[in-house]
Amino acid sequence: MHIGAIRRAKHPRKNPLGPTHIPHRLIHCHLSILSAHIESLSGSAGIFRTPALFCDAGTHIGMHSSSCNMLDKSSFSAMSFIPSIPSPSRLSQKFRARLAQTAPSELTGIETSFSPRVTIEKVKNHEYTIWDLQYVLLACLGVFSLCMIQKFGILFKLFVVTALGTALLIPITSQFFFPFLPIASWLVLFYACSFIPAAYRPHIWVRVLPALENIMYGANVSNILAKHTNSFLDVLSWIPYGVTHFGSPFVVSAVMFVFSPPGTLPAFAKAFGYMNLTGVLIQIFFPCSPPWYENLYGLAPANYGMPGSPGGLARIDALFGTATYTSTFTASPMVFGAFPSLHSGCATIEALFMSHVFPSATPFFMFYVMWLWWSTMYLTHHYFVDLIGGSCLAVVCFLISQRMFLPRTQEGKYLRWEYDHVVRGDTHASGISDGSAPWFAVAEHDLDLEMGELEDGEGDWALGSSSSASVTGSLSPVSESSGQTLGTPISWEQAEELERQRRPTPSNIDR
Repeated sequence: MHIGAIRRAKHPRKNPLGPTHIPHRLIHCHLSILSAHIESLSGSAGIFRTPALFCDAGTHIGMHSSSCNMLDKSSFSAMSFIPSIPSPSRLSQKFRARLAQTAPSELTGIETSFSPRVTIEKVKNHEYTIWDLQYVLLACLGVFSLCMIQKFGILFKLFVVTALGTALLIPITSQFFFPFLPIASWLVLFYACSFIPAAYRPHIWVRVLPALENIMYGANVSNILAKHTNSFLDVLSWIPYGVTHFGSPFVVSAVMFVFSPPGTLPAFAKAFGYMNLTGVLIQIFFPCSPPWYENLYGLAPANYGMPGSPGGLARIDALFGTATYTSTFTASPMVFGAFPSLHSGCATIEALFMSHVFPSATPFFMFYVMWLWWSTMYLTHHYFVDLIGGSCLAVVCFLISQRMFLPRTQEGKYLRWEYDHVVRGDTHASGISDGSAPWFAVAEHDLDLEMGELEDGEGDWALGSSSSASVTGSLSPVSESSGQTLGTPISWEQAEELERQRRPTPSNIDR
C-alpha cells in the first residue's frame, strides 16, 4: 500500500456496483496503514492509533476487532508531523522496489529448470482442492481412449504415456503441458470415437434437430442460406470455417501470452480444452445428423457405418483442384456430431477471451463469430440450433474461468511483463452482489487496491495476495483479543458479522 491509494481516494472512479461513494472510514484505515509503514521507516511511534486493515470482501478478508475502530479527529491532528518524515515519493519508490524484487520474477517469468525435484516439491506443497479431481477425470478419459484405439500397439501407447509423464515432471515443460492436458484429452478422445464399437453407441437422432429448427425459427435456416451458392460466397465461407478455425487458437494463445496478465493463457487453454471435451462427450451420448445428411438421405435412419461428407466444402476442393476436405470429412471420427457445434464454441470462447483482454475490439470479435455462424450454415455442416448450443457451452466455460481463475486486466498495462501483481477471478461473483456487498468491498473495488503479496523489510506488516477462491486476511502482528494473526483465514459469514458490529453510525462518523 502506498500513498497513491490515498490520492485516488480523493478522486474516486465511478463504482460499477452503484453510486460513487468512498466512506471516510476507509480513508482513515488507509492513512493508518501508511502510519505503520512510516513508523517502521522513521522509528517514531504514537503518531496514529493502531493501524486497521482495509478489507477485500471478494478476495481476502481480515479484520481486527480492536483496530477497525474509526480514527477520531484527534488522530488527524497528528498529521502535522508528516512533513518531518520521509516524502511520499520515497515511500512509493520503496514499495515499488519491493514489488520489483519479489513479484515480477515469479509472476511473469518462465520456469527454466530441468530438475524433476522442483516439480516434486511443488506437488508435496500443493494444497489440494476439489478442482484437482479434474486430473482424475482426464486420466480416466485418457486410459479409455488409449484402450479404444486399436490402430497402435501397446509399445507405442506406453511410449506416449511415458513421454507425457516426463513432460509433466520436468519443470520447463510441465508449465505448458499441465494447462494443455484438457486439450490433449479432447483430441485423443475425438480420435478414439471412430474405434468405439457401434453396438455400444446410442441411437442416432435424425429428426430432432430439424424439428427444433422449425419449432424455434420457423424454417430450416441452413437450407435457406445454402439455397443460392456461387464461388465468391464459397470462398467467403471457407475462410472462417476451413482456415481461420484451425489457426485461430494458436494466434489467440500467442497474443494472450504477450498482451494479457500472467495466468490468462493457462486459463484460456483449460477453458478451451474443457469446452471441446464436453462438446465431444455430448456428441458421443447424443449423436445427431447434420444438414448435409438431410440433403443426401432425407430423414431416413442413420447408422455408424455411413461415411461423412464435406458438405459445401466439396465446392472448395473443386475450385482449388484438391481433395483435402473431401478426404478429411469423409473419414471423420465423429460423423454425427452436429450438436453442439464446436466450430461455434471455439469461435465464441476465443472472442470472449480476446474481448476480456481487448474490450474495445469486442465488436470485431463478435463479427467474427457471426461470420463463422453464417459459414457453417451456408456449408450445410450445422443447424442454427447447433450454433446456439455451441456458443452457450462456450459462454458457460468462460464464465466459470472468469469467476474462478481468469486474471483481471489492469488499466495502463498492456504487456504481461508490466504486471507486478494479479487478481484472479471475479470479485463480485464470489457471493457479493449490489445489495449484499459491505461498503468496504465496494470502496476497495472502486479504488482498485488489490495488491499482490507484499511484505516490508522488517516483516511487521503484510498485504495478502488477492484471490476469489479464498477469503483471508493478511495483516500481522498477532491480535490481542483472539491470539490470531490477521493473516488467519476467516469465513465470509464471520466477516459480515464483524462488519455489522463495526458499521459506522451517525454518532461515530467524522463529518
